[in-house]
Amino acid sequence: MKLTFSSIQWFIFILAGSVVAPLAIGEAFGLSLREIAGFVQRTFFVIGLVSIIQNIFGHRMPIAEGPAVLWWGVFLVFLGLNGTNNGTNDVLQSIELGLMISGLSFILLSVSNIIQHVKKLFTPIVTGTYFILLVAQISGPFVKGILGVDYKGPGIDWRVSVTAIFTAVITILFSKSRLKWVSSYSVLFGMLIGWGLFSLFKLTEPHEFELDKWIQIPEVLAWGMPKADAGVIATSIFVTLLLLVNIISSIDVVEKVTRPLSKPVYNPSGIIMGISQILSGFFSTIGLVPLSYTAGFIMTTKMKERLPFIIGSFLILLISFFPFVTVFFASIPTPVGYASMLLAFSNMIGIGIREYSQTDINERNLFIIGISLMIGIGTMFIPTEVVATFPPVIASIVNNGLIVGVLICMLLDQLMSKKTERFTSSNKKPDKAEPLRSEAQMD
Repeated sequence: MKLTFSSIQWFIFILAGSVVAPLAIGEAFGLSLREIAGFVQRTFFVIGLVSIIQNIFGHRMPIAEGPAVLWWGVFLVFLGLNGTNNGTNDVLQSIELGLMISGLSFILLSVSNIIQHVKKLFTPIVTGTYFILLVAQISGPFVKGILGVDYKGPGIDWRVSVTAIFTAVITILFSKSRLKWVSSYSVLFGMLIGWGLFSLFKLTEPHEFELDKWIQIPEVLAWGMPKADAGVIATSIFVTLLLLVNIISSIDVVEKVTRPLSKPVYNPSGIIMGISQILSGFFSTIGLVPLSYTAGFIMTTKMKERLPFIIGSFLILLISFFPFVTVFFASIPTPVGYASMLLAFSNMIGIGIREYSQTDINERNLFIIGISLMIGIGTMFIPTEVVATFPPVIASIVNNGLIVGVLICMLLDQLMSKKTERFTSSNKKPDKAEPLRSEAQMD
């Protein structure tokens, strides 16, 4: 029974984190209901498959795969640059090729052991800053989602808000229960109760996709044959480097929560990450990345075992062959998803603060933290229409305050560390020479 509930909860968690991106991108590109249904189906297929492969052959940890925010941004940036009816399909086909090139780049970086060198850059200050900025970046969509902003129309619907807030409170109360089986499955119970309440009050917004098959194999190259675009290719290579930072941080932070008996391996994980990007391009879906907020979910549910995660991932893979099941789960109200996951995401702030506590809170570190958070959070408020005027490679960076803040933190940490080392070594030289002078004087 425990294995069953744990597996279902992982299934719901992975599903809730993966369904929004294809729906939002499909709507932005003006895809038909049938095309969006196929997009969701292919996303589930690749997520389920890659999650299982990573857990068995890659990092070997329970880390959910999900659509990468960076790739989400690439879709929207190039849509803004080529937003005509004829141009949208060309964008999708060029992104297919971009994903494949990104996958090959990942494999080359992993085989050449670059990941191990990048790993050294992740000091407690960098990891802590990553978590704080991650929460800052998602806090806006979370609050808007729970309040039901634009869910049933312009503005806030008070019925949606009250029901979603009630769902969040119930989930938090369940997580603090003294009954272990209640606290362990708090996210699952909260989501089921919230979904039930939304159905009872007729607040759900089901996606009425057009279905004509009960069983369907995910379509290959659904957007057409890949096309070469210099801007997309250059952006894809740069996105690969940024996702390299993402995958290392995700593995590190989940490791701190699960405390596995064996240390995670990075190079095999990077190779499978490359395979994941190639599969995403081949099956015409959004690029994936191990989701670091899985750490907050594990902290909330106390589920650290790998087997329930593998079964949950297999269920995601399985339903991708049944379009009617895919559509059913895609109809989970987004406010319920945000409400039931609120605590899991907010726990990441605690992880970030804990990382900061592992280093000295001195003037140097406070300076690095302050500058990184200030610029990173400030970048999140740059209007999208302004970013759309930038070259694609630059837009993919500026459009993501999380990456901007982490890169600045990493740069300052390394530069100021080298400066401190030079200062320390220069101060030690007189100390080494002093005994020699003293001995000469004594002679």
